Amino acid sequence: MATEKFKWQAVVSKYSFPDAWRSWWQVANSLIPFIALWYLAYRSLEVSYWLTLLLIVPTAGFMTRLFIIFHDCCHGSFFKRLKMNDKLGLILGVLVLTPFYEWRHSHAMHHASAGDLDRRGVGDVYTMTVEEYLAAPWYRKVGYRILRNPLFLFTISSFLVFTVFHRFWGGQAGRREKNSVIWTNIAILALYGWIIYAIGLKAFLLIEIPMRLFICSAGVWLFYVQHNFEPTYWERHANWEFFRAGMDGSSFYKLPKVLQWFTGNIGFHHIHHLSPKIPNYKLEQCHNENPEFQIEPLTLGQSLSALFFRLWDEKEKMLVGWEALKKYRTQTVKIKS
Repeated sequence: MATEKFKWQAVVSKYSFPDAWRSWWQVANSLIPFIALWYLAYRSLEVSYWLTLLLIVPTAGFMTRLFIIFHDCCHGSFFKRLKMNDKLGLILGVLVLTPFYEWRHSHAMHHASAGDLDRRGVGDVYTMTVEEYLAAPWYRKVGYRILRNPLFLFTISSFLVFTVFHRFWGGQAGRREKNSVIWTNIAILALYGWIIYAIGLKAFLLIEIPMRLFICSAGVWLFYVQHNFEPTYWERHANWEFFRAGMDGSSFYKLPKVLQWFTGNIGFHHIHHLSPKIPNYKLEQCHNENPEFQIEPLTLGQSLSALFFRLWDEKEKMLVGWEALKKYRTQTVKIKS
């Protein structure tokens, strides 16, 4: 378990500045291949839809990189000038179907509250405690079971988040966040309306639907597994610590190099949570040069266990599956008798 034994703020500050040439190069090697592959996927419809689906996989991979750039812009870490981050973020927000200022607001709240049991529900995959679940009415239990079912969470739910839910603002949105949603929606209608006019609705849907399903599922999975793993960190607000939430409550998701590249080093999530001002292309360097940040990795195979986590057990301080409820129901029966 991580403890704050060194001046980590001074360490991460050495990496918390962007290099303009690296940022622009990342835009080029992500955006240009994405556009080219999308066009090739469209032309492949004349050959075979199986070829189209094959091309959609790397297309979605480059879309993932574009979302990581968008994500860095939200943190103001991709360019030195705040306005440059905002301008690029607003443009990329149209491609990734995510309003820039609204998502930046909710994501900042996530960073400020990750691992805090008393501040759940904003910018995260909602997790109930065992006690909360047992005390909930039947209809909330049913809804929660549906939400936490991987067959729903990483398919329909993830797709709806980006295509539908991002079309509206949250309850804590201010004027700028609301305007961001409105203008992003208008820009999406204009861009995709023009594409549909140029190639037809059928061709557009044959490319966009499987690509969005793929990227939305992958994106929600990455976000989910970065905080739903064992052992992880959850604590009530009175005892919550920012450093431990980063080091113990955010995973080091060690992916194969090709997946690490497509996901923009987001697997070094523990470092990202300590300092979101570090550009994605410097996260690995920060990890490699500082032994204090070289925590136990979560491998791709190990991460699959996250599919079976459903609730947080406050007594045992661990994530558990539905089977843990049997123990608590047995204990309740014994107490009553």
